[in-house]
Amino acid sequence: MATLTPDIRAARRLVIKIGSALLVDRDKGLRRDWLSALALDVVEAKLRGADLILVSSGSIALGRAVLGWPAGALALEQAQAAAAVGQIRLARAYEEVLAPHGITTAQVLVTLEDTADRRRYLNSRATMETLLAAGVVPIVNENDTVATDEIRFGDNDRLAAQIAVTVGADQLILLSDVDGFYTANPREDASATRFDLIERITPAIEAMAGDPVSGMSKGGMKTKLLAARTAVQGGCAMAIMEGSVRRPLKALAEGAARTWFLPDGDPQAARKRWIAAMKPKGTVTLDAGAVAALTLGKSLLPAGVRLVDGRFGRGEPVAILDPSGAGLGKGLVRYTSDEARQIAGHRSGEIEAILGYGGRAALIHRDDMVLDLVRAG
Repeated sequence: MATLTPDIRAARRLVIKIGSALLVDRDKGLRRDWLSALALDVVEAKLRGADLILVSSGSIALGRAVLGWPAGALALEQAQAAAAVGQIRLARAYEEVLAPHGITTAQVLVTLEDTADRRRYLNSRATMETLLAAGVVPIVNENDTVATDEIRFGDNDRLAAQIAVTVGADQLILLSDVDGFYTANPREDASATRFDLIERITPAIEAMAGDPVSGMSKGGMKTKLLAARTAVQGGCAMAIMEGSVRRPLKALAEGAARTWFLPDGDPQAARKRWIAAMKPKGTVTLDAGAVAALTLGKSLLPAGVRLVDGRFGRGEPVAILDPSGAGLGKGLVRYTSDEARQIAGHRSGEIEAILGYGGRAALIHRDDMVLDLVRAG
C-alpha cells in the first residue's frame, strides 16, 4: 500500500515555525512584505477551520538591528537585551498584519522549564487551549530576555516541536532557509539529494545531518532532526521547507519542494501512551455516577470523587479507581492532594468557597486521562 503524504489543507491544528533569516533582513530590519503575505496564509488556514500557532524567531535579530549592533556572536546579556527590544516590535508586527483580517494575536513567551515542570506544562497547555478556543493566533517565542544557556531550548525548531506536542498539533511546518532534508549539505556536495518523505528517522538519516547554513540562525539539520523526532513521537507530522517565497503555506499545499516526516500515530494516541506509562503518585476513587460519566468521554469532576489517597502536586499522575477499588486508568490531576481532598464530593461551583480561590471545574480533564475501557464498561 502506498504511503500517503500529509496535506497541509487537511490539518486540524497547525504549528508554523518561522526562522530569523526569513523574518529579519540584517541590513533593513523586519521583512514586512513577507510577513503580510504570510498573514494571508494564516487567514486561509483559519477559514478552513484550522487552529494555528506561530513559533517565531527574530526577536534577537530584530532587536540588534534596532540597536545597530553588528553581525556576529553576542554575549548572553547582549542577546537578552536585544530580545527585550525586539520582542515588543515582533509582537506588534504580527498584530499589525493580522488585525486587519479580524484575527486576534497573543504573545506567549516560554522557557525550557515551562515544559520540564509538569505543573507549568499543564498551565501552558490550558492557556494555549483557551486562546485557540477563542480563535486567537498565539505568537510563541523562547523568553530570551531571561533564558540562560542552562535552560534555553537553544533554537526555535525544538521549541516548535515541543509546542506542537503540547497542544496536540497534527502538523508542524518549519519555514527555513533550506527546502528540505538532504543526504548531505547541498551547498557543499553537488550530489546531495532531497528526501520528499521520511517514514522513520534511522541512524543512517541522523548521520546525514549537517550544520547551520545561515549566518543568522542557530538551528542546523541536527536540531531539525531533533525537532522531527519529538514531533513524530508525539503523533505530529513535520515538514521542512524553504520559506522565503511569498505565501509559503500556499506553496506547500501546491506541491513546493519539502521533506515530510511521518508521525507515529496521532497526537491524542501519543499523549495517551505517555500518560499510561507514568507511575501514579496517588489514587482517586470514584462513585458509580462518575464511572458512568467517564465511559461517555466526560472529564472527572470533584463531585464524583469519594476518596483521595497519596500525596501529589498539580499536574502529577494519579490512578483512577472504581467504587470497588479496581483500576480504571490514569490521569494528570489539576489539584494538589490536599486540595483534592477538600473538594472531593463537592460541585465545581463550590470550589472557590472551599479553597478560597477559583479553580478549574475538572479534577482531571478528559484530555489528560487514559482509561481501560474494558474495565470501565
